Amino acid sequence: MSNSNKTDLTNPSTFILQGIPGLEAAHVWISIPFCVIYLIAVLGNFTILFIVKMEPSLHGPMYYFLCMLAVTDLVLSTSILPKMLSIFWFNSREIDFDACLTQMYFIGCFSVMESGFFVTMGFDRYVAICHPLRHSTILTIPMVAKMGLAVLLRSGMLILPYPFLVRQWRYCRTNIIPEPFCAHISVVKLACGDTHVSSYYGLFVLLCVMGLDGILITVSYIQILRAIFSLPTKEAWLKTFGTCVSHLCVILTFYIPGLFSSLTYRFGKNVPLHFHVLIGNMNLLVPPMLHPIIYGVRTKEIRDRLLWFITHKG
Repeated sequence: MSNSNKTDLTNPSTFILQGIPGLEAAHVWISIPFCVIYLIAVLGNFTILFIVKMEPSLHGPMYYFLCMLAVTDLVLSTSILPKMLSIFWFNSREIDFDACLTQMYFIGCFSVMESGFFVTMGFDRYVAICHPLRHSTILTIPMVAKMGLAVLLRSGMLILPYPFLVRQWRYCRTNIIPEPFCAHISVVKLACGDTHVSSYYGLFVLLCVMGLDGILITVSYIQILRAIFSLPTKEAWLKTFGTCVSHLCVILTFYIPGLFSSLTYRFGKNVPLHFHVLIGNMNLLVPPMLHPIIYGVRTKEIRDRLLWFITHKG
């Protein structure tokens, strides 16, 4: 194995995922919170899908977008956690080159998709508050489906160059990835020669997602706040703004850790590697766990239906 790690790897057949560098002895213990996070994410998002499917009163744009987000969270978590846990539990570190590229694509694609669905959900809140009488005519079921398809196509097309760019590089340093999954920037760092195209394109994707989506969400909420402050009473302000709190919370759980992780990775040169890796993992895995919890607690309709199903079954 050591020879393959340091020789010419123009077309490596496998990569070696290191897990959490420097904390290999604690992998079994580290796996416990990650396993709990995955179980909560799967259970919570499937619960959201089940409740919306079973309750006709929830068959509306807001809840359809929430279901799209739940499916995205399920795929994103499942793209990462099973392989990560196999590393922690069974020391199964090898991953096929093509499987690595596939995992990289799914992680990038569904991360971008998450951000896209936050934009659509923000637009739904904007229409519901600023144009309540036209909400049902603007956000029809075909329009919701088209918006979901647009988010899917944008995510797929933005991330599609990743595996093609990575495949064209030569690998002559090592085939060890200091992560528990195939992150784009970690794989690019293993390549020889000039990889600026991949680095610049990765930065372009980051700016498109964090920048453009952030601007669209900000514009939506500026209009929402203008509409709220035009209401006659403070009670009306609070009641109307309360319909946006869940959406704002899930946005914060996605963008703030993502921004912190990105800045730490690029500028935190003196930060230990295992801290970078742990922050990157939490950034990807914690939001899918928190989203169904936030919507389950904050959204009265979902909370009431969940309690009804539990007591009815009882």
